[in-house]
Amino acid sequence: MVDKKKDKDSQIYKFFKVQSNAVERIKRDCPRCGKGTFMAAHKDRHTCGKCGFTEFIQKKKV
Repeated sequence: MVDKKKDKDSQIYKFFKVQSNAVERIKRDCPRCGKGTFMAAHKDRHTCGKCGFTEFIQKKKV
């Protein structure tokens, strides 16, 4: 039996961008968990869903 929700949720290809012969990561890797664990990009922070590590984005002063 195929779980349609699981197939729909596994869209890891959205985390990468392919240009000519190079592959570029769009999302950041978590510094605690290592490569392969991506961080969510929020308006003011990046957060790891696995370990809860959070980095806040500093606003540039004009």
